[in-house]
Amino acid sequence: MTSSVHAVLAERRHQLILRALRSGGPASVTDLSEQLGVSPATIRRDLVKLEEDGMLTRVHGGAVVEEGDQPFAEVAEVRVAEKDAIAERAAAMVADGQSVLLDIGTTAFRLARQLHGRRLTVITSNLVVYEELADDEGIELVLLGGMLRREYRSLVGFLTEDNLRQLHADWLFLGTSGVRPGGQVMDTTVVEVPVKRAMIKASDKVVLLADAAKFPGTGMAKVCGPEDLDVVVTNAPADPATRASLEEAGVEVVEAGKVQE
Repeated sequence: MTSSVHAVLAERRHQLILRALRSGGPASVTDLSEQLGVSPATIRRDLVKLEEDGMLTRVHGGAVVEEGDQPFAEVAEVRVAEKDAIAERAAAMVADGQSVLLDIGTTAFRLARQLHGRRLTVITSNLVVYEELADDEGIELVLLGGMLRREYRSLVGFLTEDNLRQLHADWLFLGTSGVRPGGQVMDTTVVEVPVKRAMIKASDKVVLLADAAKFPGTGMAKVCGPEDLDVVVTNAPADPATRASLEEAGVEVVEAGKVQE
């Protein structure tokens, strides 16, 4: 095998290792070896190289990726079935004729796909939501202005926040990178936080869409506390401490796939 083919294979493995660590958290050499179908020795060499490049941190027996932002296309491929179950449950909460504010991120995009054929107003700074709904004539589509973050397919900045001050929505469907045990909603990207906060202020009901991997998930920037939420839609029960914090704040926790009593 030529050295260039070896280089391509190694690069592909490196991408897969990073994706596995980002979507599933810390992983052992054995786990990664089984997932990728290569020897533990190969994985160890890959981890050394990735650590040298500043892409991950090796820990005893494995590796972890530092918290950080991920491009939309990369996140979009992760946990699709879970996100769809959550999106379907969330879409059922909205009545025709209402206005819906959709946050950035991939779960909001999955929700947009559930809104086809409805008579609604959809407000968003999420360009993938805009592309999904642009040709649906039953939906009045309002695109917020702002500065383009190309890799994340979103608009941010003071223009976005100013636009939101002029608008009001019946529902906000909010994404997150992590929910702390105290019920705080976190984000990995500081630049998105003011937009998310402006969305909360512009909405009657705030619904957090969070699959099981978001408990506790990642993120260093606090978006809001549990007192700012009305509902959390998830595909798995949050850990007991988080659930207690949410319920204490009066937040309804809805499990997708379960019939509410």
